[in-house]
Amino acid sequence: MNHRLILRSVAKPCALALALTVAANTAMAAGQHAGGHGESAIGEPGKAANVTRTVKIDMSDAMRYTPASIDAKQGETIRFVISNSGKVKHELVLGTEKELKDHYEVMKKFPEMEHDDPNMVTVAPGKTGEVIWKFTKAGKIDFACLQPGHYDAGMKGAVAVVASKAVGKAPAKGDAHGSHKH
Repeated sequence: MNHRLILRSVAKPCALALALTVAANTAMAAGQHAGGHGESAIGEPGKAANVTRTVKIDMSDAMRYTPASIDAKQGETIRFVISNSGKVKHELVLGTEKELKDHYEVMKKFPEMEHDDPNMVTVAPGKTGEVIWKFTKAGKIDFACLQPGHYDAGMKGAVAVVASKAVGKAPAKGDAHGSHKH
């Protein structure tokens, strides 16, 4: 038995798997810790005590989220209750479009990869999961199912985060009635 040949045949796939896992984790970590402040372009994990509302989302085998479009306010913490009404495993992953696409490529190579990140939940058929998320920045936050084939089939959605109004902002010109006499 040639042990070198066996080792070589095992080492290459293991090295590739390790490299892809490190790349995926680095990409996700960079996305979650932009600027070194523990906050990313998509926000930060929320605390249950700060939840301002609950949004229910259904995932189906038609490869769709219902609803697929959600509105939020900057600073809002939302509890997403995600139900899988289908017969196959689905997930909801919050991220930028680039993060989602990059992670999806890794998922296609390693479909049984398990996740334990606050911006995502994998839900078995007939089950329910949740994500609590604080939207710290205005803009569009994407979400998608990264199970192989699901993203390509259109299982995507977005959260439109509206900027909060500045507290103590000076009134616009012509609105400051107290600063002039009639």
